Amino acid sequence: MSSLDDLQQLLAKRSARRGRFVLSSGRESTLYIDARLTTMSPEGLVLIGHLGLTALQQSGWDVDSVGGLTLGADPVAYAIAYTSAALLHPIRAFTVRKEAKTHGTGQFIEGPFMPGDRVAIVEDVITTGASALRAAAAVEASRGVVAGVFAVVDRSEGGKEALERQGVPVIALTTAASIVERMP
Repeated sequence: MSSLDDLQQLLAKRSARRGRFVLSSGRESTLYIDARLTTMSPEGLVLIGHLGLTALQQSGWDVDSVGGLTLGADPVAYAIAYTSAALLHPIRAFTVRKEAKTHGTGQFIEGPFMPGDRVAIVEDVITTGASALRAAAAVEASRGVVAGVFAVVDRSEGGKEALERQGVPVIALTTAASIVERMP
């Protein structure tokens, strides 16, 4: 199981719902994609790990680590890191907290991220790009270099373009429209 079509089918079956929803961006939509229902499943992890690693290798970004704002980015980053384990230079995963810890070291970033890392910010779903920009700011504040943003799904609602206007390239495996086409 490693094809984009398999991932789109899985997202359509498990993650996409029609109705009236308020998205995390605050926008209203008649389509909700709860990608976690796919990204946290065994099949989804295998597909996203393989497709994500391939996309990153083809991007030329040459990243050291991947991660993004918890919770949506976490399984995506972990799948890519796990899949990269057999590479000469595996890719490490990290998590960006929504708020700095109030105890211990007070970190925003958890995991084996290191200052100087070239990073791909990962997202399960991009709508406005705000979560990716927030994660990118945390990485840059920790002396990382953001090479680009990798998303499983682009809702095609301006997020990709907003990121690109900030000089951040974006790769998405699929779009909301492609998922809707496969919905039962």
